[in-house]
Amino acid sequence: MSLIKLTIKGISYSQTQSGAYALVLSEIEGTRTLPIIIGAFEAQSIAIALEKEIRPPRPLTHDLFKTFADRFSINIKQVIIHKLVDGVFFSSLLSERDGVEEVIDTRTSDAIALAVRFQAPIYTYENILDKAGIYLKLDEEFSEEEGLDEDEFELTFEEEVEEDAYSQMSLSELNDELNEAVSNEDYEVAAKIRDEISKRS
Repeated sequence: MSLIKLTIKGISYSQTQSGAYALVLSEIEGTRTLPIIIGAFEAQSIAIALEKEIRPPRPLTHDLFKTFADRFSINIKQVIIHKLVDGVFFSSLLSERDGVEEVIDTRTSDAIALAVRFQAPIYTYENILDKAGIYLKLDEEFSEEEGLDEDEFELTFEEEVEEDAYSQMSLSELNDELNEAVSNEDYEVAAKIRDEISKRS
C-alpha cells in the first residue's frame, strides 16, 4: 500500500475533549485533513518547534532527544502513521545510524514533535485517510444550516481571540513581556505576543 505524505496544517484547542488539542495534518497532494487529538504538553512541544523565534530557556524532552540523537549520529528519516484502532493512531519512527535502519514504535504526538525537529517527512496510508480523514471545504461560502449527522465525525475549533492588552503596548513593553513569558515557560502567551510584534514589523 502506497504512502501518502502529510504536512502540519495547524494546532488548536479541541472542543471535543477538555484540556486537549487537535493536531491537524493535511495531505500534500489532496484536500483531506487528518485530525489527531493530543495532550497539552505535546501540543506545546510541536508549536515551539514550529515557531523558530521562540527559544525555551531549558530543553524540552523532545529537544533533549534531538540533542542525544545528534550526539550519537542517529537520524530520524521518516514518521509513518500506520494504524488506527478505536480512534487511537499508532505510529513508528524510521531511524538510521551508520547505515543501519531501525523501526521504533511511538505515540503519534511524540512522532510529530520529533519529525519537526529532524525535518523528517510524515506519512500515512490511504486506508487511514479513508477512515479518519476529513475533506476541506474549498468554497468560501459555508451554510451554518449544513449540519453533520450524529454518526459523522465533527471537528470544531475555538477561534483564537487576540488580547486587546497587547495591542495597546509599545514594542519595548511587548519585548519585555515576551522575555518574561519565555522565562516562565508560558509559550502559549509568548506566541501571542510574538504575533503582535510581527504585525508591527
